Amino acid sequence: MSDEPKQLTSVADALRLAAEKLKASGISQASREAKSLLAFVLRKDKIFLVAHSEYELSAAEEKQFQTVLQRRTRREPFQYIVGRQEFCRLDFLVTKDVLIPRPETEMLVEAAIEILKSGAKFCEVGIGSGCIGVSILHKLQTASAIGLDISEKALKIAEKNAKSHQVLKRLELKISDVFESLNDEKFDLIVSNPPYISNKEMKTLQPEVRIFEPHAALTDGANGFSIIEKIIDSAPKFLKAGGFLLMEIGFGQAGEVRKMLDRKVWREVEIAPDLQKIPRMIKARIQ
Repeated sequence: MSDEPKQLTSVADALRLAAEKLKASGISQASREAKSLLAFVLRKDKIFLVAHSEYELSAAEEKQFQTVLQRRTRREPFQYIVGRQEFCRLDFLVTKDVLIPRPETEMLVEAAIEILKSGAKFCEVGIGSGCIGVSILHKLQTASAIGLDISEKALKIAEKNAKSHQVLKRLELKISDVFESLNDEKFDLIVSNPPYISNKEMKTLQPEVRIFEPHAALTDGANGFSIIEKIIDSAPKFLKAGGFLLMEIGFGQAGEVRKMLDRKVWREVEIAPDLQKIPRMIKARIQ
């Protein structure tokens, strides 16, 4: 047997081999993702990888890199692998129990901040990771909120994120199917990113979404409108006079959702596009 030590893998070699594997797995921007994974394993930034391409991975680092690389080649989202995602310039814990926060959802936070005044109270339906509610509370230091979710596991993630961003004292979390757990509470705003993807559309989504993200947070298991309609129908009971509803909607849903908003009940109805010019957010005010 040879006594020669095992040759360690350099950063350059690791990135090249990883990019090849990721590309073969159907992942676009394979080189960029390879760098992100290796930077995560080495606890360095991407500048380090460029400046130290000759750096040799230790056996432990190489083993961990192979593990995370294998997870990504199976199309597990990068955010679940590293357990984090940035949203509204805040860092959020994410696990497979919650949706990965998306940039377009920041629209809801921006609109809520414009609407809410000092001392306001709002309710988030389907709080998930807490990215929307926690971001609003972090920005509005006098606001308070109730966060509802049907998933107990999701509520635990929301609680951790609220605690890490020091807003937990102003956030009450309840397990609830839409508004089921509320009594006579009244809010200045109800905000929600509901499960709006249809069962048919679910089959066409990327594996990262279709296989790994929680289906209950993505789809109603039907035509994509049932939870939206439930929120619109029930929200007036829990809004103060002149209160607002903010809700994210999916591609091609704007026309149907507008029809659900009875003009005898709602006024100032607006549908705002995201950066891709897709109608993405419904804003309405109670009469």
